[in-house]
Amino acid sequence: MSQLFIAEDISNAIEKYGDMVRRICFLGLRNNADVEDVFQEVFLQYFLNIDFFNNEQHQKAWLCRVAFNKCKDINKSHWRWKMVSINNLEIPCESAEQSNLMTAVLQLPAKYKEVIYLHYYEGWTIPEIAEITRQNPNTVYSQLKRAREKLRKGAGEI
Repeated sequence: MSQLFIAEDISNAIEKYGDMVRRICFLGLRNNADVEDVFQEVFLQYFLNIDFFNNEQHQKAWLCRVAFNKCKDINKSHWRWKMVSINNLEIPCESAEQSNLMTAVLQLPAKYKEVIYLHYYEGWTIPEIAEITRQNPNTVYSQLKRAREKLRKGAGEI
C-alpha cells in the first residue's frame, strides 16, 4: 500500500470517526489531556492495523473497542487515582437537564457507560454491542437495563 493512500485513509478515518473516539474517551477519562493522548494512541493503533479491516462497520467497531480499552488501561494506572473527581468538572451542555443527565451517565460504572454510549449515541444494536464488547448479547441486555435503572434512580436524586 502506498504511503499517500495510507495517509489519506488515516485522514479520512480521523475525519469520520474522530469525534466518536473523543466522546468515548471523555466518557472514560473526563480529562482533556488524557482524551487527546488516547485519541492519538487509538489512531496510531489504527495505522499499525490498517490492512486488518473488512469493511467500515468493522473499522468503526474496532475503533470503539480500542478506545474503550485504552481508557481502561489509563484508569488502571496508579497515578490516575489522584486525579480530580467528576464533581469538580463542568460539563458543557445545552441545558441543565442535559447536564444532569450527562453527569449521571459519567457516574455510572464503565460497563454501563459503554453500553449506554454505544446504544444511544452511536446507534448500535444489542447484538452489535455484544460483538464489539465480546460479551453475550443477554449480558448486554442486562447491562443496558441496569444502566437505565441507575439513571432513572439517579435522575430523581440529581
